[in-house]
Amino acid sequence: MSLSLIKKRTLGLVGVGALGVYILTLILFYVFHNRIIFQYTQLPPNYQFQFSGPYQEYYIKTKKGIQLNGLLFQSPTPSKGLIFYTHGNADNLQRWGNYSVDFTELGYDVFMYDYRGYGKSEGQPNPKNLYNDSDDVYNWMIDELNPSKVILYGRSLGSTVASHLATKVNANTLILETPFAEFEDVVYWPIRPLLHLFPINISLSNTKSLAKVNYPKFIFHGTDDWVVPLSSAEKLKPLLDQPDHFITIEGAGHKNISDFELYHTRLKEILK
Repeated sequence: MSLSLIKKRTLGLVGVGALGVYILTLILFYVFHNRIIFQYTQLPPNYQFQFSGPYQEYYIKTKKGIQLNGLLFQSPTPSKGLIFYTHGNADNLQRWGNYSVDFTELGYDVFMYDYRGYGKSEGQPNPKNLYNDSDDVYNWMIDELNPSKVILYGRSLGSTVASHLATKVNANTLILETPFAEFEDVVYWPIRPLLHLFPINISLSNTKSLAKVNYPKFIFHGTDDWVVPLSSAEKLKPLLDQPDHFITIEGAGHKNISDFELYHTRLKEILK
């Protein structure tokens, strides 16, 4: 057998192997896409949250009968209003509750809840129930806590929850941290074709919602975000009221925007 024929056969086998790996990757994503999107961590019902400051714990029952877990963090000074915080796609309130201090130190109360399957919340998460549950939790919050002013704050995956909710409720301001324009922007290109070839209903979008919000909208995004590319968030810039409402944090990644002074400076200006 000639050397050239061996090379051709070797290249052929490598090509077949690469194609097989690609097909397997597509199949795995198709089967497990919900678990890939929603990287939740569950907690036992008797789990005691550990935070540096006080909090109040609530359970909210949705119209579908699912019980969701929520936390209220109150400002140490007379409250200016309430932040309704919808968190990212990983972990649970034990992680996300630590960010409440960014708002309570500015005089705002913060209410956040875990999506289905996260922390102590019941059920299993999927894009279909994400928005409906937020409606139920928001309505419960308004009835029970009776805030004088509401700021919607959505982070990463939660940005789509906040922007969708903003089209339906009369809040005062919408703030998005590390948002993507469309879900496919955060899916790596080898898998992206699957979103169009197979019946995967992942209706996670900020573009459609943000265009319908008629009160002040702000976006925070880092230049070194490798999870949600800055280029994706920049697609949303034309939908804001003013160019300077898109706040770029130089050097910030996906998880550390709150480590940068500019974030706190601009947040303080917005939440004055």
